[in-house]
Amino acid sequence: MTVFIIRRLMQSAFVLLIMSLLVFVGVFAIGNPVDILIAADADQAERDRAIAALGLDLPLWEQYLVFLKNAAHGDLGKSFVFNQPALQLIVDRMPATLELAFSAMVIAILLGLPLGMYAGFQPHSRTARAIMAGSILGFSLPTFWVGLMMIMVFAVQLGWLPSTGRGATATVLGIKTSLATWDGLAHVLLPAINLALFKLSLVIRLSRAGMRENMLMDYVKFARAKGLSMRRVIFVHVLKNILIPIVTVLGLELGSVIAFSVVTESVFAWPGMGKLIIDSINRLDRPIIVAYLLITVTMFIVINLVVDVLYSVLDPRVRLAEAKA
Repeated sequence: MTVFIIRRLMQSAFVLLIMSLLVFVGVFAIGNPVDILIAADADQAERDRAIAALGLDLPLWEQYLVFLKNAAHGDLGKSFVFNQPALQLIVDRMPATLELAFSAMVIAILLGLPLGMYAGFQPHSRTARAIMAGSILGFSLPTFWVGLMMIMVFAVQLGWLPSTGRGATATVLGIKTSLATWDGLAHVLLPAINLALFKLSLVIRLSRAGMRENMLMDYVKFARAKGLSMRRVIFVHVLKNILIPIVTVLGLELGSVIAFSVVTESVFAWPGMGKLIIDSINRLDRPIIVAYLLITVTMFIVINLVVDVLYSVLDPRVRLAEAKA
């Protein structure tokens, strides 16, 4: 296991280096932030001073080398607009995005797993058909439209839940989170449900397919022949096998939820990284864009590593293959 983790870390460092080059070239090849930051009536001398202050007068390859040198010391540049370290701005917004993403994944797992298992265990019942029809809606409906409908129904017409903002926060282990207050939970509920709909449908589909496949396996028949109850067979033996593909897929989906929660954050005015990156793109604030993309790539790499480790824990065959390798 140790050799496997070290090998994956070395591969991850190489991937991160390649991605930094692609992201840097791609972002810095788009537009000129000076056109947005400097007044249109500014003379050429003012423009030259601004370009030099931002370091945009250097060749692109030299800008990249400077960026790599600073990144090695934890400096991903300073925001053109806020004049603050880009990394600090993203870290300040990260708890809001993470709590929204984790809340969405918890909702998807807690609801999707039992619903999918029931639909797989009783595939011809009316309830199972209703569950699968609902999962199709979750895949089909646009996230922004569902968010707007939820705001109109639950916030405007019924007045049950707030529609925008993060709500009151409390400090837990040095981190401010809205999940530790009732007001914060009320604010996170609508955007979390909106963000969870697609993942909920995915979990339902995966768990239903896994349930139907595993119920036909020989180990289920042998367990029943030994006198084990159906409840024990499902929740002790079948559930563990169902979780293997679900953990793999949801690990990757967690990264996508964190990275692509932009629509939900925009609809519900959630003060997370997604809203920050949208504002930065509109203003061509390159350091924030580069820092956000690199942090997102790093999250995907870390999540993939954790998923591989969990996969080997759940499936003994993977551990045997690693030992032989």
